[in-house]
Amino acid sequence: MALINENYLKLQAGYLFPEIGRRVKEFTDANPDTKVIKMGIGDVTQPLAPSIVKAFHEGVEEMASAESFKGYGPEQGYSFLREAIAENDYKANGVNSIKADDIFISDGSKCDTGNIQEIFGNDNVIAVTDPVYPVYVDTTVMSGKTGNINDVGHYNGIVYMPCNEKNNFVPALPHDKVDLIFLCYPNNPTGTVATKEELKKWVDYALDNKCIILYDAAYQAFITENGIPRSIYEIEGAEKCAIEFRSFSKTAGFTGTRCAFTVIPETVVAYDNKGKAHKVKPLWNRRQSTKFNGVSYPVQKAAAATYTTEGKKEVADTISYYLENASIMRESLEDAGYKVYGGVNAPYVWVKTKNNMSSWDFFDKVLKETNVVGTPGSGFGPSGEGYFRFSAFADRDHVIEAMTRVKNLS
Repeated sequence: MALINENYLKLQAGYLFPEIGRRVKEFTDANPDTKVIKMGIGDVTQPLAPSIVKAFHEGVEEMASAESFKGYGPEQGYSFLREAIAENDYKANGVNSIKADDIFISDGSKCDTGNIQEIFGNDNVIAVTDPVYPVYVDTTVMSGKTGNINDVGHYNGIVYMPCNEKNNFVPALPHDKVDLIFLCYPNNPTGTVATKEELKKWVDYALDNKCIILYDAAYQAFITENGIPRSIYEIEGAEKCAIEFRSFSKTAGFTGTRCAFTVIPETVVAYDNKGKAHKVKPLWNRRQSTKFNGVSYPVQKAAAATYTTEGKKEVADTISYYLENASIMRESLEDAGYKVYGGVNAPYVWVKTKNNMSSWDFFDKVLKETNVVGTPGSGFGPSGEGYFRFSAFADRDHVIEAMTRVKNLS
C-alpha cells in the first residue's frame, strides 16, 4: 500500500495564484470579448535586454561546436558567474565577507526558499511575517514542521509576526523562541522596506538565540532611497546567522529563463540534537549536488552579461520602467482616495480596500466592474485581510488604462 506524505493534506485550498487564475478564467470564459488587464501575478513583461540576448545566443552557439560544447556543469554554478556576483553584488557595495565560493546558482529563489528547509530538522520553529509570500508557509507545511491550520488561518507550529500600518509593516521581534526566520525586503507583498537599524535588531536576535535568518532579497535592485540595505550582509554579524536569496527573474527578466542564487557564508552554523555546531554551507552543497544538475550554460552566460557595463545600464533602464509604472499606480490610487503603501523601493503597490471590504470581495469587484486583476491581500495571510496588491510588472499603456478604470470604480 503506497502511503502519501500527509503533510500535503494540511495545505488549505489552492495555492494563491492558481486560485486567481481559476477565477479569472471563469470570468473570461463567461465574457470572452472583455479585455482583462492582469496586474496580479508578479511576472515581468519587458523583453530581455539586448546584451543579455547576445550572450544567450553566444552560449547557444558554443553548444553547437565540439570545441566549446558544455555537458554537465558544476552544480554550484560556473565560476565566471559566481565571481561576477561576488564582485558586483557584494564587494562593489562594501560587503567583503561574501566570496564566490559562498554563492550557489539555481533555477529560482522560489525553489531555494522551499528546498533550503530540507537541511533543517522538523523540530525547528519557523517564524514568518504576516502577510507573507505564500511559498515560505506552504513549503514549511510540506516539510512536516507544522500542525494543522487553526481558526484564524495560521498553521500551528509557525510563529506569525503581524505586519500592519501600526508597525509600518516591519514586524516586532518574536516573543516566543524561534529557530528559522523568513524575512523579505523589499517586501513581497507590501512593497515596504527595512532600514539598517531595523535589520540590526534581527541580526542581533539571531546571534543571541542561535537561529538563522532566511533573507529573501529578490527585489533589492528596485531600492531607490539612500540608506536602505540591499543585502542582509551589510549588517554586522549577518555573515554568521543569515542565508540570502536573490534572483535574476525580476531584475533582468529571467522569469521564463530561470536563474537565481543563494548565498551561504562559511560561518553560518546549525546544531545537532547534542548541541554540536555544523556548517550549513557543505550541507546545502551536498543537497544541490545530489538533487540538482545545475542551471544551463547559456542561461548562466546570459546572467553574467547583466554585470557588463552595457548590461548594467540596460537592466537599470528596465527597472526604472517598472518603477515608473509603480509611481503612476501610487499617484492614481491616492487620487482616488485609497491608502497606498510600497511602490517606491519595490514593484508592488499595497492598497487598503475601501469601506472595510474583504480582500477577495474587492478582487471580484475590481475584476467584474473594471476587468482588472490584482492580488487579494488575505491570500498572503490573515494580516493581509482588507488589503490588495497591484504589480508594476506590466506594459505602460496597460498600467495607465487599468488605473483609469480603477479610479472610476464605484
